[in-house]
Amino acid sequence: MRWIDLVDFAAFARALRLGRALQLGAAAAAVVLAVLVFLAAPRTTAHTDPLLRPGTSTIVVLDLSASISWDTFARIATTLDGLRRSGGKVGLIAFSDTAYQLLPPGTPATQLASFERFFVVRPQTQPGLQPQPPPNPWTDTFSSGTRISTGLRLALNVIRQDGVRKPRVILVSDLDDDTSDLESMTSVALAYRKLGVPISVAALNPSAQDAAYMERLLPHGGSLVDVPLKTNQQAPLPAHAPVRLIVLAPLLAAALALLVLVTNRLRWAPA
Repeated sequence: MRWIDLVDFAAFARALRLGRALQLGAAAAAVVLAVLVFLAAPRTTAHTDPLLRPGTSTIVVLDLSASISWDTFARIATTLDGLRRSGGKVGLIAFSDTAYQLLPPGTPATQLASFERFFVVRPQTQPGLQPQPPPNPWTDTFSSGTRISTGLRLALNVIRQDGVRKPRVILVSDLDDDTSDLESMTSVALAYRKLGVPISVAALNPSAQDAAYMERLLPHGGSLVDVPLKTNQQAPLPAHAPVRLIVLAPLLAAALALLVLVTNRLRWAPA
């Protein structure tokens, strides 16, 4: 192996130290910018629904009575969308003055999409003209009155007959119950309390009186959640996030390019 004499070793050492400093600076800048890009980037979070409880078997009891209007249709769509995206398993019961089962307990919540589409209200297209609820299979045959007790009673019967473990019922309703149903509602509520089955209520813009009455009937562990009027199911991204990304992304690319440039090995150029 031959030794090669350096004409100016001191200058070479200074250049080496400067190169190392540039390497560390470029690497630090790249790390800082990468962290800033990560913090600025929009991202989704795990979906949680206040109506759901982990480890429970959910049965949804859905109000399809004539008292349901376009704005409550939109609230129903919001509720079903949240339950569908939960990734769990549900049963589904529809009621008006009578009730019947649409989905058995243990059905994947994704199957709610088949019913959610009947409640998605199109945006208003003309000033002064309210959005109209979309037609659905129950409009003419299953919307004569409101007897909430029929839906809750059927859910309780399903829980007993199917031996549902850790059941929880979600009532989706505007709570505008027939006055003739109040006695039956009290009886059903007592049955829920006796069996220890909690009821969560997705309230579709109810009156204060109806909401207060329902809260008095709820068994232990029950809750009442007001469902917001939201026709757009997708939450908008923060307006500042794209601007930050537009600024930070090129800076990160420049820092990485500089890092690659200054970390190249020193090469002798031909004389």
